Amino acid sequence: MRDGLTRKLAIGERDAGFTRFLAEHRASLVVLEGGVAGVEHEIERPRTSIGRGPGVDLAFQDSAMSKEHACLEWADGRLRLRDLGSMNGVRVNGAEVQVTDLKHGDRFQLGEHVFQLVLEQRRREPRAYVLPDS
Repeated sequence: MRDGLTRKLAIGERDAGFTRFLAEHRASLVVLEGGVAGVEHEIERPRTSIGRGPGVDLAFQDSAMSKEHACLEWADGRLRLRDLGSMNGVRVNGAEVQVTDLKHGDRFQLGEHVFQLVLEQRRREPRAYVLPDS
């Protein structure tokens, strides 16, 4: 269905864009509140599901979280957070959302857990060339 907001990407197209993004950035979720506060989870795939589990990529022991609560996905050159039909909803920076693009520093709540997205520019090492002695 084309609603003007959603564009279906071929898996290869989505993965290639995400691979380029990861070459330049390090993306992670830091748990600010909840049972495992202080833990950091690096985002390494174009789609990461979050919930109580089983069958999700990031599982948390949280009775207020749905089994499949939300997913973080790469779409249109951005990281996007999508509610997967959870009972308690998704809040981003205090506002309830169904789907929204995230930027560095955004905080979101799933159940009793609060997360923060951290995006860091990767340092590029200068190219080094070995020249033969002539």
